[in-house]
Amino acid sequence: MRPAMILRSAFRLSTPPLLAATLTLGATLTPGATWTLGAAIWTLGGASRAQAETPAAPQAPVSPIDVPEPEGFWRGPLRGYTPKTLKGARVIDAAGLARLAESGAPVLIDVGPADRRPPALGPDAVWMPAHRTIPGAVWMPGAGEGTPDPAFADAFARRAAALTGGDLSRPVVAFCHPECWGGWNAARRLVMLGYKNVYWLPDGVEGWQEDHALAAAPADAEWAKAAPGAQPQ
Repeated sequence: MRPAMILRSAFRLSTPPLLAATLTLGATLTPGATWTLGAAIWTLGGASRAQAETPAAPQAPVSPIDVPEPEGFWRGPLRGYTPKTLKGARVIDAAGLARLAESGAPVLIDVGPADRRPPALGPDAVWMPAHRTIPGAVWMPGAGEGTPDPAFADAFARRAAALTGGDLSRPVVAFCHPECWGGWNAARRLVMLGYKNVYWLPDGVEGWQEDHALAAAPADAEWAKAAPGAQPQ
């Protein structure tokens, strides 16, 4: 019998937020067998602990398989694996979006976050971030938050109504980036507002960019009034 091979790997994790963590995985691989995870050690702030403390805020699911749809909106960190479905909406890919665009004029809502000026950048340095998105999309940074704030919900509803002309049957596509809950939340909000043809593009801008061109877009001025803190700075 061939001897088992011991493989070790280390990689950086981005969660929990504001917490630098290194997870070292020891794995035993026997020919013809499956991976068996060995020891896992969290290194937090330079000190090793057997187990990380549970953060107060909800964390995005870590498994890309069968992530369940939350009740209402996802209110945890927006970066993380998302469900494969969205009740009341249709999941679409870049090819499907191209076909949809050919058959009509869907409203495209990009809820991707805005860039922030790097703290290390000097006050006299030029800072001119450019957001690139799917051509024709309306960029509403921060609109993918899962906040229950009534004022936020009302502002989103009013902006969606203005973009669709109040037509609840108008196709609307919400998106962000891959593995981002922002587009999912925005599409969910549209469904809850009664829109009948809601689409969610989970591959986001990057999925479209694989075979299509992007275009620079400014932040939507009307939405900026509702979410000033989410705008480019």
